[in-house]
Amino acid sequence: MEILKCQGIRKVYGTGTNQVTALDGIDLSVAKGEFVAIVGSSGSGKSTLLHILGSVDKPTAGKAIIDGTDLSGLNQTQAAIFRRRKVGLVYQFYNLIPTLTVRKNILMPLALDKKKPNQEYFEKVVHTLGISDRLDALPNQLSGGQQQRVAIARSLIYRPALLLADEPTGNLDQKNSREIMDMLKLSNRSLEQTILLITHDEKVALEAERIITIQDGRIISDDRREARTLS
Repeated sequence: MEILKCQGIRKVYGTGTNQVTALDGIDLSVAKGEFVAIVGSSGSGKSTLLHILGSVDKPTAGKAIIDGTDLSGLNQTQAAIFRRRKVGLVYQFYNLIPTLTVRKNILMPLALDKKKPNQEYFEKVVHTLGISDRLDALPNQLSGGQQQRVAIARSLIYRPALLLADEPTGNLDQKNSREIMDMLKLSNRSLEQTILLITHDEKVALEAERIITIQDGRIISDDRREARTLS
């Protein structure tokens, strides 16, 4: 089942002599349950693609379709709701609310929609991520790796169609980076979560089963492979 489809996505900033083409005809399809890494150097266009897929920006041309919804047809309010319900976002900075417990941070997306959590699924997520014993702690009582696990749990709580991880290990040391990648892989396998990982780190990208390389706004390679463990 196809979860993500990009059709001829172009993104152009500026006009005239100041015009910059960030994306130049991106065609991409991701199936449910895939773990895909998108790699590229700074300025390659990978972050621009992430913003479009996260519905925080719109392409100049082309379409991005997630779980059957064409993102270009959404207004600002609709995009915010879609992002909260269908797209999990994980950044290298955890963006946790410091005055809320781990439990409340994780459940925040549901609370915004005044929805009650599925307790069984909640327990499965926190157990999978190894934070079931930290639910009453505040973010400042956690290590960086634990805070990132909480951010991942929050992104998963709505059972999103797609999890977008933007340099999720960029703010962590090697030990915590390895643990976070193991958690993402476990989420992919145990929770059948589709993951799109954005990174400039080829070593991190090798964790994925498929590596897409972007250069100058274009896909130059799409390699399906055996994932391995980060070391």
